[in-house]
Amino acid sequence: MRPSPDQQPRITEIRGNLLDRIAEARREGWHGEVEGLKVSLAGADAKLAQLDQMARRAATTFLGMPAFGDIAGRAALPEPKDRP
Repeated sequence: MRPSPDQQPRITEIRGNLLDRIAEARREGWHGEVEGLKVSLAGADAKLAQLDQMARRAATTFLGMPAFGDIAGRAALPEPKDRP
């Protein structure tokens, strides 16, 4: 599922909350909780990376494809007169 760019602040907030919860779980010695929270943190990081990639793609500008006339010129050269 692709995240909405409008959700980036919320995902950033969730990521911060997960980091706080991981620190608390480490302090309390809840090793299983730490591992589960790391999985959630990896998911939040992946969503933020996906949003960054989408933003970079949206920032590119399509320059268009040049027409043949733009590349080859508009007038043909005259044929040399010494050819049979």
